[in-house]
Amino acid sequence: QVHFVESGGGLVQPGGSLRLSCAASGSIFSRFAAGWYRQAPGRQREWVASITTGGSTHYVDSVKGRFTISRDNAKNTVYLQMNSLKPEDTAVYYCYVVAGTSTYWGQGTQVTVSS
Repeated sequence: QVHFVESGGGLVQPGGSLRLSCAASGSIFSRFAAGWYRQAPGRQREWVASITTGGSTHYVDSVKGRFTISRDNAKNTVYLQMNSLKPEDTAVYYCYVVAGTSTYWGQGTQVTVSS
């Protein structure tokens, strides 16, 4: 069983920055693709970004140029650097790993962008 600990969420003003972290219980990020989803109140969960084992990154159009996903295999951690935040980025953010036929999820961390 894989366990994640997410951190870094909080309240930030529009235009501000946050860095989310997702620490795994083992060296899973070096072996499988990982990423982030988010879910805003009353909306479906939305894929945000992903990173492959080779380091290729992909983003939903709405965050391109503002968010950066990265991975530190030595720390078993995946990050999501979020800059130029907008109120529409407000959501609970979840990290995930796709390991074969199984997907493992973090517990979620709240990001609120408001003045």
